Amino acid sequence: MVMAGLTSPFPSMRCVTDSGIEVPVVTTEQMREIDRIAIDETGPNLFQMMENAGRNLALQVLDLLGGKWIRASVIVLAGGGGNGGGGICAARHLANRDVDVKLCLASPGRLSPVAAFQRKVFAGTSGMEVGIEQLQGRTPDLIVDALIGYGLQSAPTGPTAELIRWANGAGAILALDVPSGVDSTTGHAPGDFIRARWTMTLARPKSGLVPDKTGDLILADIGIPRKTYERAGVPHVEPFGNRFRVHLNQHQDSIERRSEA
Repeated sequence: MVMAGLTSPFPSMRCVTDSGIEVPVVTTEQMREIDRIAIDETGPNLFQMMENAGRNLALQVLDLLGGKWIRASVIVLAGGGGNGGGGICAARHLANRDVDVKLCLASPGRLSPVAAFQRKVFAGTSGMEVGIEQLQGRTPDLIVDALIGYGLQSAPTGPTAELIRWANGAGAILALDVPSGVDSTTGHAPGDFIRARWTMTLARPKSGLVPDKTGDLILADIGIPRKTYERAGVPHVEPFGNRFRVHLNQHQDSIERRSEA
């Protein structure tokens, strides 16, 4: 409980596309509800959204690498949930284009069904799966963070924390949805967190994507229709136009909220 008379800062985020469209910002719980409605009621299903996320992530990697993409080395760090599945999917698309891509799973023995499926498909490519111990001394052209996403519950531990620390010292990082270790509602980091140069967030920007945690922020379309947002009580705008990814400008105001308790 916050004692009477004490104040706490709450970030107030506004996100505007590079074409001037303001996109509603959502909390973690709102995004979970949007995902739930899509999966259970309106579609697209989880595999479709993951495929859209992974393809957009691979395209973002190629854009960032520019003309040297064919000679570049990329390491994808993936967790066992939906965020990890999107990262594994991106690794497959990159490998299919002969990018030198390595995939490192934080917990290969504990994958959700969707992440395990993506791993199975990735195994049919030229990409290589490596263990944490094989990353030491590597300096890839780009690191992709797909370890946690918006599912953060507490400070990262074990292999996930080890991979975060390795990535922060090894090269430029593109984070998927939310930099791992950052709370997607508050922007706070309870422990180790990814220091991203870029973040590609999915569907809608999250309130915790504060500028000093995300680097450059990109919004990617994963195919969620208008009706899903309406059912979730989230105002709908169409931010993409004829694109599937748009850059966002973030504006953060610090609001002092005083408890009445």
